[in-house]
Amino acid sequence: MSSPTSSRHLARLAAALAALVLGACSSSPKRSAPPPPPPPPPAAVAKAPASAPAAAPVAGAAVTGAPAAAAVHPDVPPAARADFDRAVRYMRAGNVVEAELGFKQIALQYPQFAVPLVDLGLLQRKQGQLKEAEESLKAAVEHESNNAVAWTELGVTQRMRGEFKEAAASYEQAIAADPRYAPAWRNLGVLADLYLGDPKRALEAFEQYKSITGEEKPVSGWIAELRQRLGIAAPRPPAANPPAQGAPAAEPSGTPAPAAPEPAGQDGAEPANAALPPTAARTGG
Repeated sequence: MSSPTSSRHLARLAAALAALVLGACSSSPKRSAPPPPPPPPPAAVAKAPASAPAAAPVAGAAVTGAPAAAAVHPDVPPAARADFDRAVRYMRAGNVVEAELGFKQIALQYPQFAVPLVDLGLLQRKQGQLKEAEESLKAAVEHESNNAVAWTELGVTQRMRGEFKEAAASYEQAIAADPRYAPAWRNLGVLADLYLGDPKRALEAFEQYKSITGEEKPVSGWIAELRQRLGIAAPRPPAANPPAQGAPAAEPSGTPAPAAPEPAGQDGAEPANAALPPTAARTGG
């Protein structure tokens, strides 16, 4: 059995050891919290060119309008062109509010140019605001009555609103402004065949479109179907020149004749090509 003296001695020894441990802990350096990681760098925004080329229209494809080019006129001030390119970037990025404000501001500052109003109409049409889009495009053709792109986009919008006769008149205006603007002919052909029930007018429009673009498929199939419906025989290929006297006749080719193209799909949608400004459109659409 331990004596009271030894018990007190053990207690003092335990207290001393505890004090040493506490002193060591208090004198040890405190570890500072690690600094927060730096914020990630902002993602790079890919800037699309202001006037990217549009895909070639396809018969029966959905109506898609691409932004019109800013440099339609050589006298466009650089500041206006920069503002226009910014609005187009907003449009492509889906920032509808900023794009709409930008196009409206440019249209107010430079009322002699139809391009910002055309793109404003395309933006409104994409948002389902067909009435507002038609008003913007009508304002565009009032500013530039010889703008084939604006007239064509107005016709597309009118067709979407069920204004078929008005749409046909707009396509005719586009053709009058620029007979070589192929999308106007193509849209007129689709409208005449599927909405106006006028296959003869449609055939004339598609033949004009083909003569401008040289496109074979699918427009050739549509032309063949319209000719069959109208009872018009396909034009015969020109007869080969007879061989010169004494010249040997050409050996017949073993290549079979190409099969007739299938009729193009007719789902009622009209192609539009707003990415071609009037100056570029004159090169053949």
